[in-house]
Amino acid sequence: MSKPPVAREEVLVSIDEHKASAPDPRSDDEKRLHELGYAQELSRSMSGFSNFAVSFTIISVLSGCLTSYTIGLKGGGPVVITWGWLGVGAMTLLVALAMAEVCSSYPTAGGLYYWAAKLAPSSGPAWSWFTGWFNFTGQVAVTAAIVYGSAAFLNPLLDLQFGYSVTLGHTFLLFAILLVVHALLNQFGVKIVSILSSVSVWWHVLGVAFVVGVLAIKPSHHQSAGFVFTRFVNETGWQYGAYAALIGLLLSQYTLTGYDASAHMTEETHDAARSGPKGIVNSVLISVVAGWVLLLGVTFAIQDYGEAVKDGPAGIFIAATGDTMGKLLILVSFGAQFFCGMSSVTANSRMIYAFSRDGALPFSAFWHRINKRSRTPTNAIWLAAGGAFVLALPAIWNLTAYLAVTSVAVIGLYIAYVIPTFLRLRQGENFQAGPWSLGRWSKPIGTLAVVWVVVISILFVLPPANPITKDSFNYSPIAILVVLGGAGLWWVLSARKWFTGPKVQGSAEELAAIEQELQSLG
Repeated sequence: MSKPPVAREEVLVSIDEHKASAPDPRSDDEKRLHELGYAQELSRSMSGFSNFAVSFTIISVLSGCLTSYTIGLKGGGPVVITWGWLGVGAMTLLVALAMAEVCSSYPTAGGLYYWAAKLAPSSGPAWSWFTGWFNFTGQVAVTAAIVYGSAAFLNPLLDLQFGYSVTLGHTFLLFAILLVVHALLNQFGVKIVSILSSVSVWWHVLGVAFVVGVLAIKPSHHQSAGFVFTRFVNETGWQYGAYAALIGLLLSQYTLTGYDASAHMTEETHDAARSGPKGIVNSVLISVVAGWVLLLGVTFAIQDYGEAVKDGPAGIFIAATGDTMGKLLILVSFGAQFFCGMSSVTANSRMIYAFSRDGALPFSAFWHRINKRSRTPTNAIWLAAGGAFVLALPAIWNLTAYLAVTSVAVIGLYIAYVIPTFLRLRQGENFQAGPWSLGRWSKPIGTLAVVWVVVISILFVLPPANPITKDSFNYSPIAILVVLGGAGLWWVLSARKWFTGPKVQGSAEELAAIEQELQSLG
């Protein structure tokens, strides 16, 4: 007996039910990215640990603490280095916590400027525009500072080993070579950077242990606890000791920068809404502990204060442990600094990629272009390296150029860090928290973070040395005004008419088509 025919309407319902019940092949990360308006163009191959590793590597206590150590020696001395580090570390952790909460809500490579656009109650495009430009300026400056600092650390080793004398010209040449190497490494793709970043974590942890261990055992003489914890020194040329001590805090605040990298890498990270915030907070927390141990080890090992001010940690290593062991300590430290520079270019390029994706940089279509085989933003990588090169050019003749670049990095990055926090505070209960939230602590932590950034933004544009000459002039205010003045002028004359904030790349079907094309070419 034949079965009765099935009505056409029943067939259609059956098909629709099958579609509805079919599993969505996209991951939760890809779904959330689509909700934010973007296709999965970058390769999502990073674990939560790898995400943390990028920020931890950019903070790099073996880089920041050592390359800026003489700033602390001149500005306040051991007491500012020792206790200033803990004070700045505590305030930085508050900034990181506030940033992490927002990152959990909006896990996208645009990071800070995207958050500003979404959190602003009005004038979202303007908030987004200037947050992005502060972030861009800070990112380029921190790359310049990290790589130039590593070149300045490498130069004494090459002088000791091969007679390559320490001069401004030689250091700058090493800086340029290292920038090119970092850019080339980043071109190989996110997987190699991810692997090296993971190696870098252990290099830093074991490296700090090795450096501190050698400095604790090898020297025949150590400074007293009174020297390390209470000795105040003012070699800035300024009469007021309090002013000198505040300048010395730049050592700590510059080192504890760059952890926004975890936010910029979220489009390449699994479980981004949790992994990104954890990467931000854990990278700061662990760096504060490791950095304090390192600073104590180096300060206890100072043999002659005047020579330490002149030669920095490289000279301290040699004087305290001898030529052979001193060279090894320099090499271990430089290895960490090299990893740090590589990761800084990575994070910088992702911010450029995202900002140009939304049309906010000149020639955005060019900078946003993706290498479809490696799925890396190749052009953005070279803009990151090229911008760092230009910003550091005065280092060829300016003795305090490194300090100026670090100031630009701190001011640019921290203003960008705290604008979304300020806007999130204004949102109040309307803020839609992600899976990682501060809860009732959000308001007090965010308020303290905003106040701290206002303080350091004023502090680090002030002249660090007296008398002020062409060789000691802090050109950071000029660099900031040139970049942000240009961005402001562009906004007034043109961008305010067409920049609407982060763009949506297309409908769900269009985003899927972009991803399918990339997968077929990969």
